[in-house]
Amino acid sequence: MTELTFEQSLARLEEIVRVLERNDLDLEAALRLFEEGISHLRTAGSALKTVDARVQQLVEAADGSFSVVELGA
Repeated sequence: MTELTFEQSLARLEEIVRVLERNDLDLEAALRLFEEGISHLRTAGSALKTVDARVQQLVEAADGSFSVVELGA
């Protein structure tokens, strides 16, 4: 399976939720979808953590300009 973007993972999660909410799946199919959903949730969560770390690196200067602070600096 190729790695999906955050947006693709989120879209797939929404699709999985819609299918699971229909309540017309057998238990095994529902479990497989649930497991896939967990995988997409982890992928999306990891992407959000990465973006959060980058945002936290932004530092606003007194003149209102922004600069990026390197990690470990």
